[in-house]
Amino acid sequence: MRIALFGGSFDPPHVAHQMAALWAIATARADRVLWVPCHRHAFGKQLAEFHDRFEMCVRAAAFLGERGEVSRVEEQIGGESRTLMTLLRLREERRGASFTLLIGADLVEERTRWAGYDEISRIAQFLVIGRQGAPRPGQADSPPLPAVSSTSIRARISRGEDVSQLVPAAVLDHVRARGLYGWRT
Repeated sequence: MRIALFGGSFDPPHVAHQMAALWAIATARADRVLWVPCHRHAFGKQLAEFHDRFEMCVRAAAFLGERGEVSRVEEQIGGESRTLMTLLRLREERRGASFTLLIGADLVEERTRWAGYDEISRIAQFLVIGRQGAPRPGQADSPPLPAVSSTSIRARISRGEDVSQLVPAAVLDHVRARGLYGWRT
């Protein structure tokens, strides 16, 4: 089983996240995409509650059917989320699986500064998703995806602007029902 580990804040997950996951499956780079919302951001970023981000990931990944899965592994580990700890835990839980880290082109330069990078790169390969406006487009394995960002989506929601073309409908339903990001009715 080839698993593309797709970690992130997912605050909220958006259509470019779905495109990245679909690309990994459709081009046979992975048999399954495992979405892993971070428990607590390693750089102190303020995030929506884990249970909300987990539920939004479940809704975003649903279009992949059994080839998309969402994991609570970082919640189970607890504390600040670290890629190495996540990989080590998943290797124990899913013996025989091979792991690829699905990352955006905007993270290529910083990954060498991740805690345990040398071990991470021995355990898993990197699959780099191109993103419009991201540096170093030649380092991406995929064509550039639209420049959609969770930060701008949160800001637009807080201003009462329409984000229905940027966020999966099921995710937006959750945002609306929970009043996330300053949602106004």
